[in-house]
Amino acid sequence: MAPSGWRLADVSLNLELLPEVDWSIRIVDLGSGEVLASHDPDRLLSTASVGKVFALIELAERLRDGRLAADQLLDRRSVAPVADSGLWQHLSTDVLPLTDVARLVGAVSDNLATNVLIDLLGQDSIRERAAQWAPRGSDLVDVVRGLRGPDDPPHLSLGCASDHVDVFARMWSERTTRGSVGDRVLGWLAPGMDLSMVASAWHQDPLSHAEEYAGPILVNKTGTNLGVRADVGVIDSGRRATAYAVLATWSEVPMGHRRDDVMDALRDIGKALRLAVG
Repeated sequence: MAPSGWRLADVSLNLELLPEVDWSIRIVDLGSGEVLASHDPDRLLSTASVGKVFALIELAERLRDGRLAADQLLDRRSVAPVADSGLWQHLSTDVLPLTDVARLVGAVSDNLATNVLIDLLGQDSIRERAAQWAPRGSDLVDVVRGLRGPDDPPHLSLGCASDHVDVFARMWSERTTRGSVGDRVLGWLAPGMDLSMVASAWHQDPLSHAEEYAGPILVNKTGTNLGVRADVGVIDSGRRATAYAVLATWSEVPMGHRRDDVMDALRDIGKALRLAVG
């Protein structure tokens, strides 16, 4: 049975909502505004690294209004080391230009680079910006932590599909204005290497797809954690641009429980979306 409220023109999804999984889904045609798919679009779920987009938006706002300079140098030693996703922890240099730090966040969801940006911008400022761009409550709640203790926020970020579709739709509308928030943030996200979820349907090279001449323009941000999978972004096939957000959370106990089912469902949504938009 398809999700309640699910619509995708001329496509039979046959997607079963797993009873142990919470979903927030929204897919919108950016030309007509038609809602192609929707399920609990305003439901706030844990979104792991997806919330890093709000740090990039705040950074782009400050570059746009001149409060920060693109060549400003940032030092990773300003924050505590953090592992997992990212490249900067493996590089020999401690110092990088501000925009290269942003590119690391966009391309490989770099945790260390994210925390350096949060340290520069201030968590409160990022959260205020998130509230402006995402009024339904999507937010970058905390810094990236190796382990979350009982006194730490339980999530790195929270989000709902409606907010993230609106965020990407707004950035997409600004993309041709040089120096705009949309131009900068989509540029940082464009080489993003995680095409494992909804974006997998287009079979693009995860290491080199920012200028994919044989396929659509694809810009996305994903989030992965134990019991969390999220993929938000824009697909432009040349004749149709679509913003999508597909978020899933569940209790992944024991480790791996339902993971394959959730990933299969995310990829099925991508396949259906590809059939719909070309």
